[in-house]
Amino acid sequence: MEPPILEVRNLVKHYADVEAVKGISFSIRPGTCFGLLGPNGAGKTTTIEVIEGILPETSGEILYKDAPRGESFSREAGIQFQNTELPMFLTVGETLETFRHLYTKRAGREALIAICRLEEILKRDNRKISGGQKQRLLLAMALANDPDLIFLDEPTTGLDPQARRHLWEIVENLKRDGKTVVLTTHYMDEAEKLCDELAIMDHGRIIAMGATEALLSAHCRGSSIFLPGTANDDTFATLTTPWFRLKDGRIAIQTENPDSSLRELVAMGIDLSGIVVMPQNLEDLFLKLTGKALRN
Repeated sequence: MEPPILEVRNLVKHYADVEAVKGISFSIRPGTCFGLLGPNGAGKTTTIEVIEGILPETSGEILYKDAPRGESFSREAGIQFQNTELPMFLTVGETLETFRHLYTKRAGREALIAICRLEEILKRDNRKISGGQKQRLLLAMALANDPDLIFLDEPTTGLDPQARRHLWEIVENLKRDGKTVVLTTHYMDEAEKLCDELAIMDHGRIIAMGATEALLSAHCRGSSIFLPGTANDDTFATLTTPWFRLKDGRIAIQTENPDSSLRELVAMGIDLSGIVVMPQNLEDLFLKLTGKALRN
């Protein structure tokens, strides 16, 4: 069996008065997309920044290709940060060339342009490109050294649906080329589409990890009932199934027996107009494990 391309063992990160990461461990297989999910403050950004070498770990081990992370990691990893300012007064093409020449090993210029769909904006000033175009350029910069391992920190945040799907296609092509991707995202459909395995963090710990289908099978075999948020929380206090009030005010009820739950709601006199019943998905899994919607 091929060894993991990245392995994290008992990683701990303390700040002066905060224990941000509390002894987490995971490994990532080559050629896969590994998703790290968690609500705000869960510790996922700290985890990624420690792995990338931006922050020092307090304790623990980080292995790259079955050896302690060293210079080869710096040469062979690509990073697309969540917030990056592009060089001013340069064109897209000039920026790409600048970053390619920072490395001894370089991805082909034409290949990068094609992969990231930059053909039409090469001569455009960095200050005059759209959000989706900027994200594609940042991804090309992260791929400038033809990396084996690529970190993408919320790469589609704020993009329109078409731009998001363009980024998805690029990630899927990278996987087909044998690249390994570590992804953080605030979009559950994105995680379901791209990730082969997921780790869900909360309060500095990994609370669930595995393939998406396996996690859903283990934790979410039922349905979710959604109700408009017109009732007081006390109204649902006697429900025998878990429920949550979502950020938009709606009530989400997670149940393995929707017929029984619906009968219970009718007996409580709940107005069922506007009700929606759906099979549980990754959003429901996240809500069940953390008690929060991912984008809260």
